Amino acid sequence: MAEEQPMPEAERPSDEAIVEEVEAPELPDELVTLRQELEQTKTKEAEYLDGWQRARAELANARKRFQREQEQAYANATAQVLTRLLPIVDDLERAFNTLPHNLAGLTWIGGILLIQRKLELLLEQEGAVPIEAVGQAFDPFTHEAVTHEPSDTVPEGHVISELQKGYKMGDRVLRPTLVRVSCGPLPQPTAVSEAAEVPGDGEPCDASEASAEGPAGEK
Repeated sequence: MAEEQPMPEAERPSDEAIVEEVEAPELPDELVTLRQELEQTKTKEAEYLDGWQRARAELANARKRFQREQEQAYANATAQVLTRLLPIVDDLERAFNTLPHNLAGLTWIGGILLIQRKLELLLEQEGAVPIEAVGQAFDPFTHEAVTHEPSDTVPEGHVISELQKGYKMGDRVLRPTLVRVSCGPLPQPTAVSEAAEVPGDGEPCDASEASAEGPAGEK
């Protein structure tokens, strides 16, 4: 009886091939369907997550925008009320600046002085502060020039004095300060100009400024 010859190594199937043949049966239709549904669910999940994140960001932006609008509305209302109170503060300040000394000790005068201090404290609490003017360089955003006058002590373009106090609240100007602005010292008189009339204190530096400003600094 002939002996069986062993199969050559090259023709013998490997263990891995045998395992693959055993472990790779065709998937049933139900399993394929479940995997497709899982992929669809993951896709929808990603879409829902993206939409939720977008909605959350939009809600946060809307809240911030609403808060800014609310703060802006409050600031506008506060500025409007304070601006209407400023003439009262001016009147009280002028009244006490011209108060006779013999009336300073009266009780009712002290009561009015207390009202003035409360108004000033109210302005301060709401952030309204006076605008610095005297000696400062003229600023068209915070100052309003009533006159331009020659001055030997105040540099050209600087404020000589204020005629009405201005106020600002933060970066917002409630009312500009009415000021007198220096246009520098008078020119030295010469033999030709001695006979000519030179502007005096309180007069415009030249005719063009006088015509441009008009009465009470109108432009």
